[in-house]
Amino acid sequence: MGTIVNLYSDKKGEISKFLSNFYNKRIPLKNDLKWEKDFENPIEMADIMGTFIDNKDLYHINMWVSLDEDAFINVTVHNVDKLIRYLYERYPY
Repeated sequence: MGTIVNLYSDKKGEISKFLSNFYNKRIPLKNDLKWEKDFENPIEMADIMGTFIDNKDLYHINMWVSLDEDAFINVTVHNVDKLIRYLYERYPY
């Protein structure tokens, strides 16, 4: 198992709008209120976490990340810097 990013929203279209802007292409979703991606390289999570926090006021979504099986952490403005630093310390390559 890799590391996981989950996005949740109670407003239709918010996750798709965020992901489309992040990836610079239209991202169709089967479930408009939840998105999950497993990252083989955990460092890749830092980009989407940073973009999420930088644009948090534009989208009505929440982000949760998992670095260990069955343990999820809510990404907030208060912990994102520590989470990103931890990623680089735990997965230095």
